[in-house]
Amino acid sequence: MSDRIRCTWANPANPRYIAYHDEEWGVPCHDERRLFEMLNLEGAQAGLSWETILNKRDTYRAAFDGWEPATIAAYGAEKVAALLADPGIVRNRLKVAAAVTNAQAYLRLRDSGQTLDGYLWGWVDGKPVCNHIATPADRMAKTELSDRISKDLAKRGFKFVGSTIVYAYLQGIGIVNDHDAACFRHAECARLG
Repeated sequence: MSDRIRCTWANPANPRYIAYHDEEWGVPCHDERRLFEMLNLEGAQAGLSWETILNKRDTYRAAFDGWEPATIAAYGAEKVAALLADPGIVRNRLKVAAAVTNAQAYLRLRDSGQTLDGYLWGWVDGKPVCNHIATPADRMAKTELSDRISKDLAKRGFKFVGSTIVYAYLQGIGIVNDHDAACFRHAECARLG
């Protein structure tokens, strides 16, 4: 596998990061639980590296009850305090509170008859945006699409959904394919869309 050309950002020294790049990043996702998990993990990443969050993902999953929105929406002060004492996650009060708020917003979305999957993919008519990243200078931190989704998510009560976070989220769940043009996954992910 080491002879494959990958995106320049993929850290070859971290097998977990390489597996994420090769198997998940940019792959169109329609699984509700994973979409909710990734939204919260991208928010937790704010100000940190994605690699840091990825290395803690399994602990996050256990700490946040498998990312079950109804369970998280009901977290009280005792559970929040336990999360803030957990060294396996980022112990930031605002980010932990955002996960609870996001679960509540997710339930409102669902109660209105929408799924997170349908909501997100509706922005692109169900077809991933496939960009041509020839050089690192071609990378974007946010776009007009992420600006619009960010504003709408915030209006719906979601937290830690700024445009840069939303753009990283869209990349991670495959709504945007930003694999480097030379990366072996670029064409593969484009075919999945």
